[in-house]
Amino acid sequence: MNHFKNIGGFRSIWYTIKIGRDVGYLKMLKTLVSKNTCKTCALGMGGQNGGMLNEQGHWPEICKKSIQAMAADMQKPIQPEFFDTYSINELKEFSSRELEKSGRLTFPLLLKTNSNHYTPISWQEAYEHIERKLKKTNPDRSFFYFSGRSSNEAGFLLQLFARIFGTNHINNCSYYCHQASGVGLNRSLGTGTATVDLEDLDHCDLFFLIGANPSSNHPRLLTKLKNIRNRGGKVIVINPVIEKGLVEFSVPSDPKSLFFGSKIASEYIQVKPGGDLALFSGLAKYIIMKGTINSDFIDNATEGFDTFSRSIEKLSWKEIEISSGLNREEIEMIGDYYARSKNTIFSWCMGITHHPHGTATVQQIVNLALVRGMVGKKHAGLLPIRGHSNVQGIGSMGVTPKLKEEIFDQLLRLGVSLPNTKGFDTLACIKSAEKNEMDFSFCLGGNLYGSNPDSNLTSKSLSKIETMVYVSTSLNTGHIWGTGKSTIILPVLTRDEEYQSTTQESMFNFVRLSNGGIKRHDNLRSEVEVIGEIGSRVLGDDGLFNWSQLKNHESIRGLISNIIPGYESIGTIGKTKKEFHISGRKLHSTIFPTDSGKAKFFYQIIPESDQLKTNEFQLISVRSEGQFNTVVYEEEDIYRGQNQRNVILMNRDDMKKLNFDKDENVVIKNEVGRLDNILVKPFKVKEGAVLMYYPEVNSLISQRVDPLSKTPGFKSMIVSVAKSFPSSNQFKIEEVG
Repeated sequence: MNHFKNIGGFRSIWYTIKIGRDVGYLKMLKTLVSKNTCKTCALGMGGQNGGMLNEQGHWPEICKKSIQAMAADMQKPIQPEFFDTYSINELKEFSSRELEKSGRLTFPLLLKTNSNHYTPISWQEAYEHIERKLKKTNPDRSFFYFSGRSSNEAGFLLQLFARIFGTNHINNCSYYCHQASGVGLNRSLGTGTATVDLEDLDHCDLFFLIGANPSSNHPRLLTKLKNIRNRGGKVIVINPVIEKGLVEFSVPSDPKSLFFGSKIASEYIQVKPGGDLALFSGLAKYIIMKGTINSDFIDNATEGFDTFSRSIEKLSWKEIEISSGLNREEIEMIGDYYARSKNTIFSWCMGITHHPHGTATVQQIVNLALVRGMVGKKHAGLLPIRGHSNVQGIGSMGVTPKLKEEIFDQLLRLGVSLPNTKGFDTLACIKSAEKNEMDFSFCLGGNLYGSNPDSNLTSKSLSKIETMVYVSTSLNTGHIWGTGKSTIILPVLTRDEEYQSTTQESMFNFVRLSNGGIKRHDNLRSEVEVIGEIGSRVLGDDGLFNWSQLKNHESIRGLISNIIPGYESIGTIGKTKKEFHISGRKLHSTIFPTDSGKAKFFYQIIPESDQLKTNEFQLISVRSEGQFNTVVYEEEDIYRGQNQRNVILMNRDDMKKLNFDKDENVVIKNEVGRLDNILVKPFKVKEGAVLMYYPEVNSLISQRVDPLSKTPGFKSMIVSVAKSFPSSNQFKIEEVG
């Protein structure tokens, strides 16, 4: 296992030193110690505890992802002549990394209709252009998209503007990540977020890590997993891919771990991609058969168990084995761990949610937790591992096509006139644009093009929109491949640069306060200032809200405290600096926030397994170690041993069957698209599955979605792989960045 010991540890420390040298050690130190929430994952770090501390006060809490994001924000500004030099067509030759590394955006940009160059414009010109367009636009032919990088204040204000403007086409990036978690948890438990807090991880004796790779994407979670192992607990990793960092990881903040490495996985289970639903059905069957259910909990705190139990008992082990890709002995071995556990936490990420049956799988995880009463008590429960730092907060602010009833009612009481038309989810907005039914789009951060399935169709759809507005800090592929007939880019402050304090919500339902205050560039605006100015120009200041006054964050937080359930304490957070857990979220009680007060069992049908031909594989899209969401900071993926992204990772036995040599050029195609000149690489992935890097592989991902969450099946596509295929227009696609 010695070859695993370079995962994390000294490499991460050296990387931090290198980046500090490049951007300036004093600048980096100033950012690290500032009282601002981490800009990357939603695990939670920083805030009023100070930089490098989590909500428990533990120090040091920092990771390579944080450093990458900080360094990106410290870049020198892009100069105006850059856009004279490079046309849109030339910028299409730039990779995602090259666009990101071009520098910070510090002035608004306009891409005029039929122009091939962005033109720097003034803020006044940008606002006037947006004002004119919005005043001419039918609200129902507009949509607003939010990423998880923004603050609660900006998220709340923009969704409020959009609804008063007259549309419910309001959505966020969770539709492409954890929407299945929110829908599934809500259906079963009445809440769509984690049922545990960070402290619960310090006391559980069994931790399921399902369809997630935190060694790359949430490195600070590895400290918690290491600690579970250190105190004699077990970590069960369920993943079609053997990720080195989940076998052994060197935690930089722990001297022993740093030098000798730490075991992470107690057991590593290579399930078939999407076979988790069958696995959890098998585990539930075994627990019921073994008689280790919690009858008192089931009788007093749940409903629907009898129907669920009868359905589970009827399932054959053969069906479970075929669908999961595991044998009965493996499943029963995991079941024995679970049966002996006193406090179990189930955690999962997009390996679960990126399937057409993602919501069903989440609910089956809930069912498995309920049969042993592992919800509604301390030190046990359910943990969807959220991605972007405030994606959960954006959802809490009402950034959804349909408002929660409580928020809807509160807005009505204030006198807000709300639209009654049905709001579209993210993909539905893209499909509507394809049909020439959208005239205006406003994107608050993120990369709408890069995050969508079927890249070629997405680009064509967005190109039909009259005006696209992007609020961003640096260039991304969306600004180049996701342009409308005219496109505006507005450069904004990052979280630690804000003039006023902002708030964010961690995946543990904890609200943090970021002070902002770091000055890096002139001519930037805060997100709230941009939204408030547009609101003032389009809606006026003499209606129900004075939009000029709503540029003040304290005023916005006052509204949030009166409107968003559980957020009552946010109204005074700017003065008290007291961060808080959102009330009603943490489920340490057997009374659940459902209509009946009970958790609900939902029986889930195992989907039929795809019958793969010899050269067909199930494609799993993945992020690299040098990447965060759609942003590629480094081409190299150190943890998987890859130095480029145009690769397909394949099981050695599958390579042998097809007579593929390492580094041989292959072609990948399906009914959606085709990719040529891809290098095949051997990797420890489940037979019948292959890995490719997101977002480049989105050109092969169809628009098929989970019917409940509307999340595309980014990890469920079937592709054909061969040394060559006959040329066909059917599969010919444009190159993407």
